[in-house]
This record gives sequence, C-alpha cells and structure tokens, in this order.
Amino acid sequence: MQGVLTGFMVIAVVVGVGYVIGRRAYLGSDGRYVLTRLAFSVATPCLLFTTLAGADLRILLSERLVVTALSTVAAAALFTAVGLLRRWEAGQLTIGALCSSYVNAGNLGIPIAVYVLGDASLVAPVLLFQQIIVTPLALTLLDLTRPGEPQSLLRRLTTPLRNPMALGSLAGVTVAAGGWAVPRPVLEPLTLIGNMSVPAVLLAFGISLCGSGLPARGDHRPAIVLSAVLKTVVQPVTAWALGAAVFHLHGADLLDVVVIAALPAAQNLYTYASQYRVAERLARESVLLSTLLSVPALVAIAALLG
Repeated sequence: MQGVLTGFMVIAVVVGVGYVIGRRAYLGSDGRYVLTRLAFSVATPCLLFTTLAGADLRILLSERLVVTALSTVAAAALFTAVGLLRRWEAGQLTIGALCSSYVNAGNLGIPIAVYVLGDASLVAPVLLFQQIIVTPLALTLLDLTRPGEPQSLLRRLTTPLRNPMALGSLAGVTVAAGGWAVPRPVLEPLTLIGNMSVPAVLLAFGISLCGSGLPARGDHRPAIVLSAVLKTVVQPVTAWALGAAVFHLHGADLLDVVVIAALPAAQNLYTYASQYRVAERLARESVLLSTLLSVPALVAIAALLG
C-alpha cells in the first residue's frame, strides 16, 4: 500500500513540475506538443519494445487481457444503450462509447504501470487490444457514418500499422515470441531513449492542465458525465467483479486489471473527434473530467486492493 501511494506521489510531483513549466512558459507555446510527439513517436515505442522483447508472453495472453476486453465492451455497450434511448447521433455514440471505455494506456498507463504496478509490460496487452481491434473498428464506424465520400476502408483497418506505439509493441512481442536476443549495442540506445518516455509524458500532461476550464457544462453535459462515470467507476468495478468472481484473480493480478480499467479516457480520442469533426466538445471535456475523477478512483483502488 505504501509503495503504491508513493508511486502516485512521484507521478503527482512530476505532473506538478509540468504545470509550473506551462504556467511560466519555459518551453514556449509548443513545449507540450514537442514533448508529446517525442513520447508518442520515439521514446514510448522504444520503451515498449525493450520491455516486451524480454517479457514473458504468458502475461500478454493471460486471463487479465480477457477481463480488460470484457470490461471495455461492457462500458462501451452501456453508453451506446443510453445513447440509443436518447437518440444521440451515430458520431456522438461512437466518440462517447470510446470515452467510456478507451483507457489512456500510453500517456498515463505507462507511468502508472512503471511507478505503481512496477512493470511497464502490464499495459502492453490493453495497448495492443485497443490499437489492433478497438481503434480500427471505431474509425471505420466514424468513416462510414460521416457525410461525404468515405476514405478507403483498407486505410482505416491498417491504422495500427502506422501507429509508432503499436509498432513498437508488436516488434517487441515478435522478438519475445521468437526467443531472440537483441544485441547489446542495439538494445542500450533504445533503452536510453525509452527512459525519456515517462517523464516526457508526465511533464506534457502537467503543461496541458494550464488554462483548462471546468468540464461538463452546456448541452453535452449528460453525455460527458455519463461517459466519465462509466470510465472511472463502472469499468473498474466491472473489471474487479469479473476478475475476482469469474476468473478468480487476486493480489497483484487483480490490482493490475482494476488499476488499468480505472485509467482515464485517452487524449488521442479528441484527435479522432477533431479529424472527423464530430462530438469534439464531448471528447475534450470527457477526457478532462475522467482524468480528474481518475485520481480519487485510483487512490481508492490502491487503498482497497494494494
């Protein structure tokens, strides 16, 4: 328990430093975006590769991934059911379902896995699940329901193959599955670059908090609140119920799946909404609200299960 709380404290301090950097504009107006691009395109793929290249693949193909997948489907299905009853449009349903279930495995999941759970590879299964299955399906739905001529279906289905983090994960899994040893002159530079991932992500997140207003106001409030509650309360409770009662997980294994399920909605969901010009406010404010709510949720989970 003490170690878990210490991990959260470390994360909070680094995020606080990022907030100060943003307030004082030490990195200029583009500092957040530079850090985010560095983490997304270079540092995090290296971290995932070096971690997974030596990982036990039984972790990736375990019951924990099944629990994660089922809790994701449950949260998305609940939002969709409510949205259909209230006759929300297709784009809003898709973005809202994503905000209700798509965890921030890259930006916050990796730091939390490193400092709280002690193993960055624990977020790899959910990252792969989201990038290989959830993302192509969601983008295909958005593409098919938006007005105008749709883009190539093949391009939407191959989205994960153009995602640096997914490529880093898949490359690491391939090396581990083949039982290959990465030469030291290759592995050490990748490890050094990968070590930048966690601090860059946390600093960028702290910078992003500067100037953020209160979420969940206006006409989209019901959808925003619903998606945030599903993400930070219903999804982790579902993961706990499935893990404990159905798959008989306990101890660290149960803590892992519940913590990962309680992660806030991923920031790249706003990118998807902006790209398709649909439910942009829902995506932006739902991500912010679920991020705020995830802090007490994760502390409570650590206190109860840690």
